[in-house]
Amino acid sequence: MAVRIVIEFFRVRQEDGAHAVVGRETEDAFDRDAAIGRAWALAQALDMPQRPDALTVTDAEGRILYSCSFDAVLKGEERSFV
Repeated sequence: MAVRIVIEFFRVRQEDGAHAVVGRETEDAFDRDAAIGRAWALAQALDMPQRPDALTVTDAEGRILYSCSFDAVLKGEERSFV
């Protein structure tokens, strides 16, 4: 059974760590891996006003399922913050 997820793409200000959402999508996914796959596909396909630094995937109750920094992934240092 699919569950509703929210994918947020955001910029992070280095000086103080403040986050600014540059994109938000609501999707359905069958499991955590499908949700992460959809988030990565959207990161490459969406036309956002700025290039995001990171993304977060949450479930309908707001629990974080996955979160990562794009720079960390590109450097091979991917960390899921869950």
